[in-house]
Amino acid sequence: MIRAFVIGLALCWVGPVAAQEAGEDADSAVAEPVLRPVARPETDSDSPQEPAAPDTGTSAVQQSLIPAPRPANVASVAAEQQLARQRGQICGDPSLQGEVLGTVDGPGACGVTDAVRVKAVAGVTLVPQATMDCGTAEALKDWVTEGAMPAVGDLGGGINSLRVGSHYACRNRNNASGGRLSEHALGRAIDIAAIGLRDGSDITVLRGWGSNAHGPLLRRMWRAACGPFGTVLGPEANRFHHDHFHFDTANYRRGTYCR
Repeated sequence: MIRAFVIGLALCWVGPVAAQEAGEDADSAVAEPVLRPVARPETDSDSPQEPAAPDTGTSAVQQSLIPAPRPANVASVAAEQQLARQRGQICGDPSLQGEVLGTVDGPGACGVTDAVRVKAVAGVTLVPQATMDCGTAEALKDWVTEGAMPAVGDLGGGINSLRVGSHYACRNRNNASGGRLSEHALGRAIDIAAIGLRDGSDITVLRGWGSNAHGPLLRRMWRAACGPFGTVLGPEANRFHHDHFHFDTANYRRGTYCR
């Protein structure tokens, strides 16, 4: 009897276990989700990585932060301007060469503000060098490049120099003892007596104005000055200008006075 009781007790204990194992076998047929974290791919750095760019079939071009070199023409212009300053550029214009004088004082109302001593204009030498303000120097450059040079052309190899009869001088008009102050006294005038050519010859206003050889081109030069300058006087103006051109930058309401 005791043996039968022990056997029955064993069967009661094994039954639930067997049932549990049978249930676990049945549940194992359904795949349970994996809850463990997936290992990250190996990288060269612990810092966050940018998402990969989509593959477009072409290699991405990396942008450079280094400025691109300046074009050759820009660099050459800058170099030329630097050389011009070294050669004595004045009035902010590479075609005007000379020396900055600043304020030139004179007696009474005479004197020049922001004066310069001009040595050359557009490659044409002034003999002697002339003192004036920058406005007059710019007008002279315009006349040389747009009037005198085209008028002479290749004659004698072209213009080499200008013979200056007068520039800054504290005096009255026409050197009179009285009357109005000349524009020369303010650094706003220049007198041209002759044009020197590269072959060594020259064209003088005194001898050339009435000649067949040089008269027409001298008249062309005279007319070309009526615009850049406020006053333009030549041999036909009066006896005081029979041997030179007088140019000044006086400002008239009625426009340029040419005679």
